[in-house]
Amino acid sequence: MEEVLQRHLPPQAVQSCMELIKTHGVHLKITPLRKTRHGDYRRLADGRHLITVNASGNPYRFLITLIHEIAHLVAFERYGRGIKPHGKEWKYCFQKLMLPFIRPEVFPQKLLPVLARHFKNPRATSSTDAQLSLALKAFDPQESSQSVIQEIPLGSQFRAANGKVFLKGNKRVKRYECKELQTGRMYLFQPHAEVELIA
Repeated sequence: MEEVLQRHLPPQAVQSCMELIKTHGVHLKITPLRKTRHGDYRRLADGRHLITVNASGNPYRFLITLIHEIAHLVAFERYGRGIKPHGKEWKYCFQKLMLPFIRPEVFPQKLLPVLARHFKNPRATSSTDAQLSLALKAFDPQESSQSVIQEIPLGSQFRAANGKVFLKGNKRVKRYECKELQTGRMYLFQPHAEVELIA
């Protein structure tokens, strides 16, 4: 397991993560990249704890996701199954478990202030925190023709993950208003949404 974690985590986080996995009896499964989620936690019928995490190639996203899922396990064990999955109990556990990792030996200096802000009140997914999502994206492996909405010019056409084609419009508070070309309907996109630029 340690060798596997060394391929996916920042080096200074491997030992601490191994200890968490052993302490909480986690069966860790690393999956191919999924579009809909970074990871998940389930308690199996036999009582074992299964955590799956995407093999994203980004060690910092992998670490945050792994601790996010372990926090679900800890929160359910400590407070019972009746709590909200991303309620105050989970947030407390996530903050406490993540705190030892938020240091310059584990994360690059430029990520630390973004992480500190995020963990004051962690969200259900790092993807809904535009600032954190964009900061983490800088450490993704370079690939494909994907761009993020905020980087493409106003009036550009782009293809979303669902295959539909849109025209980028103006920013409304935090999100961009974009028109689906086939139906003319308007949709709001997060600034860090990954799309394929067409024209």
